[in-house]
Parts: sequence; structure tokens; C-alpha cells
Amino acid sequence: MQDDDKPVLSFLTSHWLSMTGALLATVAGFTWLLAFPSLVRGHGTNPYIGILLFVGVPSVLVLGLILIPIGIWLSRRGVRNGLTPVPTRKSSLKRLAIFLSVATVLNIVIVSQLSYGAIEHMEGVAFCGTSCHVMKPEFTAYQVSSHAKVLCVECHVVPGAIGLLQSKMAGTRQLKEVVLNSYSRPIKPAMETNRLVPAAETCEKCHSAYQFTGARVKVIPEYAADETNSPTKTILTMMVGGGDGRGIHGAHFGPGISMRYAATDSTRETIPWVEYRNTNTKATRTYVAEGVTPGDAGKLKQYEMQCVDCHNRPAHTFQSVERGVNRAMALGRIPVSLPFIKKKAVEVLQAEYRSSEEAAQKIPAAIRDYYAASYPSLVPARSADIELAGTSLLTLYNENVFPDLKVTWGTYRNNLGHTDFPGCFRCHDAAHNTADQKTITQDCSTCHEMVATSEASPEVLKTLGLEERISSLQKK
Repeated sequence: MQDDDKPVLSFLTSHWLSMTGALLATVAGFTWLLAFPSLVRGHGTNPYIGILLFVGVPSVLVLGLILIPIGIWLSRRGVRNGLTPVPTRKSSLKRLAIFLSVATVLNIVIVSQLSYGAIEHMEGVAFCGTSCHVMKPEFTAYQVSSHAKVLCVECHVVPGAIGLLQSKMAGTRQLKEVVLNSYSRPIKPAMETNRLVPAAETCEKCHSAYQFTGARVKVIPEYAADETNSPTKTILTMMVGGGDGRGIHGAHFGPGISMRYAATDSTRETIPWVEYRNTNTKATRTYVAEGVTPGDAGKLKQYEMQCVDCHNRPAHTFQSVERGVNRAMALGRIPVSLPFIKKKAVEVLQAEYRSSEEAAQKIPAAIRDYYAASYPSLVPARSADIELAGTSLLTLYNENVFPDLKVTWGTYRNNLGHTDFPGCFRCHDAAHNTADQKTITQDCSTCHEMVATSEASPEVLKTLGLEERISSLQKK
């Protein structure tokens, strides 16, 4: 019998290249079949799993399919040239049985262990934050946030098949940008690139703006840039409110209330047009900034207001120098009793360093040198506190500044509040008016009451029994 008369199966099993191709194809196929349904059924997964299931696995499958005909061709050529014996049905079935046994064992081991482990790893926080260097700033901020125990995918990927597809497309795009070194520096926030996942699909799975929260007391520690680092506190009663239409949340997301706005810039900081609707009262009001006509605003991109328009850095908050130093001092990480430490800390952090390595050398050294020159008699007794201050300042710097990625103080702006960035004042500037001259208020008491403003010993803390507890954090 000529080799051309032999069935393809005989030649498929008679060359190691075609057998290898078949093995690769079956392993890739099984990996896909086992992993894909779980992705669709559950919450959308890490975007980088798209690299595995939509780039890696198909590549292996295609490679296997290419190797199969090559192996068959080589086998037939060997028979024609008399280099290999003509395969018999018995020998082909024997090799097929051996192949299926080996392939089955390998598939069980590889799919159940390696693939599952890879997927589990790729769904983890460490993979999201450390696999790509470009994510270092976001990962660093995430680790010190109140959401540090929440998986990245819970907030960044919409559940279901649509979210799965979107995440794979995003993962592939991100991989391309990293490989080609074409990613922006700094990395642009999702809100700025219009790839923001709707809060209703993520944040509101755990949080609800419709529940009444009431009022909350907020204590803001501050320290003066004098020799004693004079401590003061500002205390606000935040009128959070909720579902009944009162307070901050109620006014923006109460029953029947919805808002739209238009922005002139990608950061959404300049907002010339706001529309308020209340389906319960049938009220509709359109506020336009001074010098802008409704027609002009209608040409701009409009957005439906959601939680993240204000809470835009819930798990990746970067601090300002002033707030960061105040907080570190309040927590005892920077000894308050060191003279002029507040002034020197701000000065050292605001200096420009070409790299994180340079900062690691110069920041602690700057603190040591300052006290050695200005307070030499203090150094022997307070050397541990001086070292602690230098180390804490370096930690604060490394949590907020990444020179190689062009991330510095204030790069990632926070819309919550209005002290460091416009935030609330993007709309609440008393300059947005309706046609009948109704204005979006800028009255402070609408959102909070100033219980104490930069007071050394606010009476309200004594009344609430909190003075000693707060002071205990500042013993150093």
C-alpha cells in the first residue's frame, strides 16, 4: 500500500512533531473550555487574564494546529524516501493509545494545577499591582487605603459577559502599550480616559447612597511651622444624610433625584452646565456657569452623575505634602516634639529628586543634617526620634511620588472636599445659575458645620470624651 493510501491518523501518530502539535492543541483547548465558563458565570475577572485566555491560550492552540500538518508532511516524506517504515494500523492505534493516555494525564495535571493556579494568581491583587511597573503608584496607594482587602477586579470590572469582554480588550491594550513602551506618564485615571466602570455595577454592590447615614464628626489635625509645631484641630460635622433627600448624599442621590453635567476638560474639573431632575416632584432645573449659554453647554460631552464623580480616589488616594505631614505627626510617626520638624518636613518633601533612589539617600540625611547643624546638643538624646522622622518622611514620599512615572504631589487630584483641589466647588461656586437666577449654593452649612476651626483644644472633644484618645496618638 502506498503511503498516500494510508489514513491521515497513521501519519498523525507516526511523527513526534505532529504528536506535539496535537498535545499543545488539546491542552490549550481544555484550558479554554474549563476556564471560560467560570469567567462568564462569575464576576468579571482581572483584565490581565485576557492575556492568558485571549492571547496566550489561542497562540498555543494555533501553534499546535500548525505543527500537526507539518508533522504529517514530514512523516509522509520520510516514508516516500524510505527513511521511515510505512505505518501499520496496529502500530498507529498503539501510538494513539499511548498518546491519549499521556495527553489525558498531562491535561489533568496542567489544567487542574498550573492553569487554575495561574488564573487564581492573575485574579489576585499582587498580580494587578506588581506585574506591570506602570501600576506601582496605584498599587502603593491601594495598599494603604481602606479598600486594601478588596480585590482590584471587584471595583474595576463589571460582572458578567460584557464586563469580561471589556476587561479582555483593556488587558490586551495595556499589554500592547507596555510592550511598545507607549503608555502615558503618568498613567491617566479611568475617569479621564472615559473607561470608568459604573459605580452602580461596582461601588454600590457594597455601599449605598440611598441609606440614611446622618451626620459624622471629622477631626482634622494641623501643625504650625513654628519651633514647637503648635498643634491645632479643625472639627467638622459632615451632613452626609442619605435616602430621604437631605444631606450631601440625599441632595445628590435621594429618591427620584438624578443629575447630569457637562465638562470642558478630560479631568472634569471645569463644569459649565448642570442639570437637576426630581421625578417625584417633577422639578427640573438647569444651571449654567457665568459666560456660558445653554447652547454652548449642549455641545459638550455630558455625564450622568455617580458616586465616583466626588469619590474619585476611593482606593488610590494620594496626599498633599501638608496633609501627609500633618497626618503622620498626628499618628506619632513623626515625633511632634522635635523642634521645627513640621517646617523642615514640608521643605524636604517639596524638594525635587531625580529618582526614588536619590530621595532614599537625601531625605533622611537632610533631617539628620538639619538637627546636627541647628540643634547639636539635641542629637545624642533624640537620635532615634530623628531617624524615625527621616524614615517616616521617606515612606510618605515613596507613597506619593514616583519620579520615573512622572507622578508627584498633586498629580492625581481628589474631588472629595475643596481645600487642595476644586472638588465640590466645581459646581458649588455660587456662579452656576438657572434662567430665573436660582444658584447652586456655596453655603458652608449646606454640607457641614464648622464646630471648631484651627483650635488648640476644642471644647467639643472634651464634651465627646475624645480629647485624651486623640492626644494619645501624639505622645511622641
